[in-house]
Amino acid sequence: MRKLLLTSSGISNPSINDALLELLGKPVSEATALIVPTAIYPFPGGGGQAWRAIAGQNKRPLTDLGWKSVGVLELTALPSIQEKSWVPTLQETDALLVWGGDVLYLSYWLRRSGVADLLPSLDLVYVGVSAGSIAVTPYNCDWDFDQEFIPEGSDMASHAEPLGLVDVTLYPHLGHPDMEDTTPENIERWASGIPVPTYAIDDETAIKVVDGEVTVVSEGDWKLFNP
Repeated sequence: MRKLLLTSSGISNPSINDALLELLGKPVSEATALIVPTAIYPFPGGGGQAWRAIAGQNKRPLTDLGWKSVGVLELTALPSIQEKSWVPTLQETDALLVWGGDVLYLSYWLRRSGVADLLPSLDLVYVGVSAGSIAVTPYNCDWDFDQEFIPEGSDMASHAEPLGLVDVTLYPHLGHPDMEDTTPENIERWASGIPVPTYAIDDETAIKVVDGEVTVVSEGDWKLFNP
């Protein structure tokens, strides 16, 4: 997987949209996409939020950008489905849109579904939103928070480290007024214990990664904390 666009809140401004078009190499109207809503289910009301993400009824555009076609890739269903029914679709799609929510839950199902094993070989643009972005980094800044949503008796936490497909980590929603942990001071404290660069990005910023090269795309605020 050569091309990733890791966002805090989707395709939130023209600069991030231009980055997406550059990575696709063609207009959105000629590109196919699959959305992964799985990460949102652990949260109260997650089913409704998943539907809004799929239907393009969120504040930030994602599925409603004018794609040639949009399908749903539900990770929790894949272990019970023959691979020939979904692997070719994934291999042929132009963009994988991975919605936000619970990083731990998402990382667990990316592995259990088999999608994590396929990602490195896929020729597509991986578009992450919040948890969908964190899941491909080496470290989960939401680890403590995600523990609250693990079902009793589950061993999920022991099998749900992020995938580590990029060499930097991410802390989204920098300075968000409704998220106490996203202050620069708190992020800097967390980043001080991480042995790779940490990008703190607000909802108007994205990280573009092409063949391992990182570029910041922003109409807002971001900070880099080096190890």
